[in-house]
Amino acid sequence: MSALRLDPESIVGCCVPIAASTLSDDEAAATAQLFRALGDPARVRILNLLATNDEPVCVCHLVEPLGLSQPTVSHHLKTLMDVGLLDRQQRGKWAYFSLKPAAATRLAGLLDFEGS
Repeated sequence: MSALRLDPESIVGCCVPIAASTLSDDEAAATAQLFRALGDPARVRILNLLATNDEPVCVCHLVEPLGLSQPTVSHHLKTLMDVGLLDRQQRGKWAYFSLKPAAATRLAGLLDFEGS
C-alpha cells in the first residue's frame, strides 16, 4: 500500500485533534505523516530552537547546537518543510527558517483532549 501524498499545507491543515469524534482516512494519513516527521529527536530539537527564537534562524546557526553536519540539518529541515511546519526565507546564500504560526497552533491542538 502506498503512502498518501499531500502537499505541505494539506498535511498540517488536514490534521484534526486526536480526540475528534471521527477521523477520515485522509485526516488520519495526514496526522500520521506529521507524526512521522516529528519522530526524530533532531527534528523536535529544531522545532524547539525555532519556537524559542523571535526571528528566523539561519541554517548555519543550527549546526552547532544540534551537533550535526550542515547536510544532515538541511535534510531534517526539508522533512519539516515537507509537512508544512516551517517557513523558509532565502537571504543571499543562506536560508533562514521559522516555525509557521498556524502550524504551531495546529500542533498544539492535535493533542487537545478537552476541547473535543
